[in-house]
Amino acid sequence: MPKQSEDIMELESGVFNALAHPLRLKILGKLRDGPCCVCKIIPYVGAEQSNVSHHLAILKNVGIVRCQKRGLEVWYEVADQRIFEIIDILEECIIGNLKKKTELLKEMARR
Repeated sequence: MPKQSEDIMELESGVFNALAHPLRLKILGKLRDGPCCVCKIIPYVGAEQSNVSHHLAILKNVGIVRCQKRGLEVWYEVADQRIFEIIDILEECIIGNLKKKTELLKEMARR
């Protein structure tokens, strides 16, 4: 496998790892509506400021979000809106799999 592909896979792995936490997905849910001050994210996700900051740093380190200081506030926004397409596709896959499993269980129960 070419080295470039391995490097890209390492970066992809980092992005998927950053998405692999419910609080980070909830943060992105808030940011789906547009840029937002950390002060609005904290009550939305229901976590402590230090915890939210930690998770925002993880999202920022892999390039999912970026931030800008505005006076005393720090505002975050999603760097590329296509991340929501990835999240939405994953959700569709999960729901589809759950529906298939439910149908299979119903069929087994009928036997």
